[in-house]
Amino acid sequence: MSDVRVVLVDDQHLVRTGLRALLERASDITVVGEAGDGRAGVALAREQRPDVVLMDVRMPGGDGIEATRRILADPTLADVRVVMLTTFDDDEYLFEAIRAGAAGFLLKDTPPDALRDAVRVVAGGDALLSPAVTRRVIAAAARSPVADPARLTGLTARERDVLAQVGTGRSNVEIGAALHLSPDTARTYVSRLLHKLNARDRAQLVVIAYESGLVRPGDG
Repeated sequence: MSDVRVVLVDDQHLVRTGLRALLERASDITVVGEAGDGRAGVALAREQRPDVVLMDVRMPGGDGIEATRRILADPTLADVRVVMLTTFDDDEYLFEAIRAGAAGFLLKDTPPDALRDAVRVVAGGDALLSPAVTRRVIAAAARSPVADPARLTGLTARERDVLAQVGTGRSNVEIGAALHLSPDTARTYVSRLLHKLNARDRAQLVVIAYESGLVRPGDG
């Protein structure tokens, strides 16, 4: 894999400086730009076409969720992945951020090695949703209306089983163990679900699993 190109979007200069220093200690990660608000972040993403945007949730001059929507709605930025930078008091934003297309979340106090690994994971095409964060997303989603379960029409019983497992934050290995499948077979099912449900990534499958009523707060 070539170097991972990252854009940082945060209204606090010290936060951006710290993130840049931590990321660039890795020889395979390069920060290609910084922006101090959502609008500037969208413009910078269009200019630089990074692999990953680390986006603060709350900023003056354009919040991170709206900026994420704009980036991921732009067909010229189809390969850009957005990860929200958050704190534990941001639960109310989690569900909306994933609906906007965010590939996952990082806490601002994430350890340096975990931060670098997370950027690599997202750049490689995987969503960054731990079971703990998934539970918080579903709890936040409970305050939103539940959509018609007809969205799952066309899925096989096994595909529904796999989607329910994804919805509770389980990895492919864990899904395989729960459903007596190999990890590779579980991965194939997840890929099929992404295609059938027109989901951008695993994070959006979590939202679909909740909105369809397949997963409820407290499951998992």
